[in-house]
Amino acid sequence: MTTLVTPTGRFLGRWPSGSPEWHEARRHRIGGSDVAAIIGLSKWQSRYSLWCEKAGLIEPDQQTAEQSRGHFLESGVAEWFSHEHPEYKLVEAGTWVHADEDWMLANPDRLLLQDGRVVGGLEIKTDESGREWGEPGTAEIPVHYTAQVQWYMATLGLDWWKVAVLVGRGLEFREYHITFDPDDAEWMREQAEAFLLSIAWDEMPPVDGHKATVRALRKRHPAIDDDLVYDIPDDLAAAWLPLLAEEKAAAAQLKEAKERAAQARAELLDAMGLAGRARYGAAIVARRQAKGGGIPYLVVESDLPTPDLQGAAA
Repeated sequence: MTTLVTPTGRFLGRWPSGSPEWHEARRHRIGGSDVAAIIGLSKWQSRYSLWCEKAGLIEPDQQTAEQSRGHFLESGVAEWFSHEHPEYKLVEAGTWVHADEDWMLANPDRLLLQDGRVVGGLEIKTDESGREWGEPGTAEIPVHYTAQVQWYMATLGLDWWKVAVLVGRGLEFREYHITFDPDDAEWMREQAEAFLLSIAWDEMPPVDGHKATVRALRKRHPAIDDDLVYDIPDDLAAAWLPLLAEEKAAAAQLKEAKERAAQARAELLDAMGLAGRARYGAAIVARRQAKGGGIPYLVVESDLPTPDLQGAAA
């Protein structure tokens, strides 16, 4: 496998995902999922949380259930793609770096070969909702994955990349084709290099509201000193406390609204009796349905009509 070559890539090795060797290869380098966090596109990682990991302040999170699912299904999706494309030979890629920019790292799922030569790559995904995936055959994939595969192409010097995905609970197979964008790749390279320099200069990114940032903050301070009190300065109190109070009030209003809606659902369900649908004017507003022979439940339509209040009052 080490005899494989790409225009600008250098093979480092092959280690199980999440192993100490795998983490060590990534610790001081920027990979495809890292760059998505650096430019603010990742759903799973923030610039702040990534900085803390790279600086050694926190340990990486354990693999999520969604990531585990993708790992176990990866080989099956690869075989499916291979069946659809006998013109390519698929090989497990391992870990690569850019030959001249050692800090640029790529850990692709597969490389695609023709006549023994690497011509492209394959990234494999699973997505239960499929909401962010466009028409198959296009480049319309979630933006964080676009950043990932653009980074891989920039690292290895390849012109295109395939993305194969299983979408929805029915596991629909789709594939997409991404071509290299040198302008985007150069901008990402500049952002990633500045990020690494910020670690060297100990310039921590500002805190934001990303879930990964909050998780990183909790991991940075795992102990609790009940005798220690933080006194909030006036300027920060003016910025923070009104927002926290607004959140509390909104949560209370939401709770009350849910309670009132639950009563309305129950009353509507009672009024419907055996009826399969409820109608207001010409519009269907709710349906009773059951799954697998179970007891019926109420489904309220998302687009509800506005009642004729004047007519009702009359």
